[in-house]
Amino acid sequence: MATIKDIAVRAKVSSATVSRVLNNDPTLLVTDETRNRIVEVSKELGYTTVRKRRNEQKLENVRSPRIGIILTCSLEEEEDGVDDDPYFSIIRQGVESECLNQGIYTNKIIRSSDSNQEQIMEDIDGLIVIGGMNLSLLNRLKDTLNNIVFINYSPDEDSYDSVMIDFRKATTSAMEHLLNQGFKEIGYIGGSESDDSDNNLVVRDTRLTIYEEIMKSKGIFRRDQVFIGEYSMTQGYMLMKEAIHKGNLPEAFFIASDSMAIGALRAIQEAHLKVPEDIAIVSFNDILMAKFASVPLTSVKVYTEQLGRVGVKLLLDRINGREIPLKVTVPTKLVIRDSCGAKNKLDS
Repeated sequence: MATIKDIAVRAKVSSATVSRVLNNDPTLLVTDETRNRIVEVSKELGYTTVRKRRNEQKLENVRSPRIGIILTCSLEEEEDGVDDDPYFSIIRQGVESECLNQGIYTNKIIRSSDSNQEQIMEDIDGLIVIGGMNLSLLNRLKDTLNNIVFINYSPDEDSYDSVMIDFRKATTSAMEHLLNQGFKEIGYIGGSESDDSDNNLVVRDTRLTIYEEIMKSKGIFRRDQVFIGEYSMTQGYMLMKEAIHKGNLPEAFFIASDSMAIGALRAIQEAHLKVPEDIAIVSFNDILMAKFASVPLTSVKVYTEQLGRVGVKLLLDRINGREIPLKVTVPTKLVIRDSCGAKNKLDS
């Protein structure tokens, strides 16, 4: 290994000068030429300072935290979702990207369908739950695993960290936009999810709840203009076909995901109707496909990848000793495109 003396001989300076240059001594007065020569010689000889070697040794001795990621969907459902409704897949990408950014490589993927979840989680330091979680499993983990962060779900904000969006505010912005456009007949197309509990109960979507509250407050809510299925393109297509077949179509629709909205666009086009001339649409999530749909979708933008990144940061903070649980709300915004008709009015 090269020494300071070796560098001094080749650079034709004293050993003290070499030491002070390589340790960035601000009080040392030398020419730039001398400083650069010392640095270049040290690189050629492969020299590292004692301070740097100690720091590297410390880093080697620090074990990277082992993080588990629970996904509510199966591998097949996730692979389908990449092309159909990639919302949770993008959150997972955000988690994994931030782990890499933090130098964490010991991630463990755990699916809600795994029969040996508890055994898989025995040797992890923290857990990120994307979506829901079986509450009986959560209760069993309480005594052995304190570092848990939930993304897109908050079962107990007094005990666990969570990363959410404000569904009320986001839905209200979409509905107010349609109402301000003058639409009074506004339908709803959305999906339902199970709570991943032992009873597999269906969870009512907050977007539907807020939609109903707003429409009822205006005295214009109609139960027959609400269509509920699953969050997929196929279901969006089928539900819009059902609405068209029923007749008396609303002037506009709030659709709870872009994937469903893209399916609905296909059904509208097959019926020889036009968006936004015959039916205006505002959707949700603003995935990449929304911008490139047959009619570009006005959509509530959710910073999906950021949800995952924030989840990792919260978990590392918790592992490092924070005891107070935090609930972080990531903002959303309405992105105006062609499907709601507002852009056409602005351009005219």
